[in-house]
Amino acid sequence: MRIADARRKLSQARVLAAEGRLLSQLDLQFANWISSSSVYLCCALLTNSVFLPEIVFNHLAPPSLNQQPDQEEHFVVALFDYAAVNDRDLQVLKGEKLQVLKSAGDWWLARSLITGREGYVPSNFVAPVETLEVEKWFFRTISRKDAERQLLAPMNKAGAFLIRESESNKGAFSLSVKDVTTQGEMVKHYKIRSLDDGGYYISPRITFPTLQALVEHYSKKGDGLCQRLTLPCVSPAPKNPWAQDEWEIPRQSLKLVRKLGSGQFGEVWMGYYKNNLKVAVKTLKEGTMSPEAFLGEANMMKTLQHERLVRLYAVVTREPIYIVTEYMARGCLLDFLKTDEGSRLSLPRLIDMSAQIAEGMAYIERMNSIHRDLRAANILVSESLGCKIADFGLARIIDSEYTAQEGAKFPIKWTAPEAIHFGVFTIKADVWSFGVLLMEIITYGRVPYPGMSNPEVIRSLEHGYRMPCPEACPPELYRDIITECWRSRPEERPTFEFLQSVLEDFYTATEGQYELQP
Repeated sequence: MRIADARRKLSQARVLAAEGRLLSQLDLQFANWISSSSVYLCCALLTNSVFLPEIVFNHLAPPSLNQQPDQEEHFVVALFDYAAVNDRDLQVLKGEKLQVLKSAGDWWLARSLITGREGYVPSNFVAPVETLEVEKWFFRTISRKDAERQLLAPMNKAGAFLIRESESNKGAFSLSVKDVTTQGEMVKHYKIRSLDDGGYYISPRITFPTLQALVEHYSKKGDGLCQRLTLPCVSPAPKNPWAQDEWEIPRQSLKLVRKLGSGQFGEVWMGYYKNNLKVAVKTLKEGTMSPEAFLGEANMMKTLQHERLVRLYAVVTREPIYIVTEYMARGCLLDFLKTDEGSRLSLPRLIDMSAQIAEGMAYIERMNSIHRDLRAANILVSESLGCKIADFGLARIIDSEYTAQEGAKFPIKWTAPEAIHFGVFTIKADVWSFGVLLMEIITYGRVPYPGMSNPEVIRSLEHGYRMPCPEACPPELYRDIITECWRSRPEERPTFEFLQSVLEDFYTATEGQYELQP
């Protein structure tokens, strides 16, 4: 009888252990017997320095040899506070350690090691324990250009810094530091070189075993850098991923708090979804568009997701139609350029904002889509002065009968001639509009074709007229970019991909990529 035999053998083993003797031949026989039976090893007990197998008995068949083992334990740390939106979420505080139970998609199932509670957290709010991601100054995959954009944001002061992976040398790192001089604000970049033994250095005069040690040293003194390192680059917490099953939502789930603006087709509000998530809500006047046509277009619009496009979250499809998007703190670019802060933006900052818009339009171009209403009023600005494109696709489904009844003004001054005369809208018509948008930006929101009526604009364009170069506009920007967008033949206009690359490199093409070693 196997159970009786096992008990007898285990009793003998315990007697030997109690006498301080090693389990020799008996131990070997016991192990062989265990391996041939339907008895499984459960755990080990330590008695007088001898491990004794505790056994449990399976009255069924043993597990198959190809049974999948449990997944390796996966622990992460919260990079930001996360407030639960619903009862499925796990509320966590920055620095809290979690065990990941399921890691698929934007939402991970996790258990708090502090409270023991389980729930879902956004995957971009956590990072593996004991990795560089837990350091506030480490921005692994950020590009050089985006590093400059974030460091030049108003909340970052002189000496703000970050470390990122090098774009040109995979596996290497770069230090980016905000510098403030009499010439203005700028970002300096330093190569972090690696030692064969795993250390790091910027100057060969002094080396460091870790990046943390390097940061600590240059935080105490600049030691040849443009500034002493002060605080890590301030970066806003990423936005919560929107639940995939929350697309058509009830009107009651939205609370409208403050009206941000109004137009011929409706109003825009700042509000909250489920009293928790801050959102922007565009309310459309009844009759503006067919609910069926809107839903079809909205389903297409939500597939366009890019960091330079305002994220479409959800819709209310019963009239009045609501469109729920991410909230952008500084409102539309046209209004922002007219504020005290906006009117003081430097020319390099204006051109960088133009590059961000071109980046978003390059994505729309790659997706074989079009905007149809590209102008400063449809560009939104974030707290850190990032630009995102809004209202893409909406112009096509505004009911033409409603537009005629309301006497709505077609945006003639932004519209390409072929679209005005023949209703032909292509991505090249968007390129024309982008040229007009650049004029809005460079003149801090001035109305295009000042002093001219819409009919006068149409007649003038037919005779080859183009807006002249503004006084503050660099001649090469006007000559090589803006007027190229206004070529009469659409196929001769540049692509947005080209416009993005030229604008991003407008001030860096002649600069050194890195500062010299200190």
